[in-house]
Amino acid sequence: MTDFTNEILGQLTPANLQAIAGQLGIDPAQAQAAVAQALPMVVGGLARNASTDSGASALRDALQAHTGNDMGAILGSVLGGGGQGGAILGHIFGNRQDRAAQQLGNSSGIGTANAGALMAMLAPLVMGMLGNRAQSQGMDAGGLGGMLGRELQGLGRGSQGGLLGAVFDQDGDGQLGLSDVLKLGSQFLGNRGHS
Repeated sequence: MTDFTNEILGQLTPANLQAIAGQLGIDPAQAQAAVAQALPMVVGGLARNASTDSGASALRDALQAHTGNDMGAILGSVLGGGGQGGAILGHIFGNRQDRAAQQLGNSSGIGTANAGALMAMLAPLVMGMLGNRAQSQGMDAGGLGGMLGRELQGLGRGSQGGLLGAVFDQDGDGQLGLSDVLKLGSQFLGNRGHS
């Protein structure tokens, strides 16, 4: 996992993981393993959105609503059934949202419905952490795109590369390459909006 993904994972206490497990009806160890697979997918999807100048600008604008939020408050809202996780996932994955849930559900063993619910719980947390980092480091759209690009490279080299590739592989070669990212850029821009 990358530094940013590990930072987000570090925000989840055993009690948070227990609450996630309870909502999904699975055991905490399975929830923790699924979270470890879901976070890179969400971060990787955001990185793809920010792979173009206009995509990075749109994401930077969307982060304004998620800046300065306390992570405990975000977790409390999400675990209480609130938050805008589903809408955020729609912007991140576009028409691949169901495919992402299916891939995660299969690889983690928690099923498609639970995988979709888990990603919806994690998306506001990722956006909040990213918004806070962008604010604290004074990142403009270019800085944000660069940081997420490095995350994407790290995720592609890690064990999550295969799972990300299964969701985002555009040319059917089984790998997530530059041609896939370029093809995704224009598609995601059409699906972007402000969360």
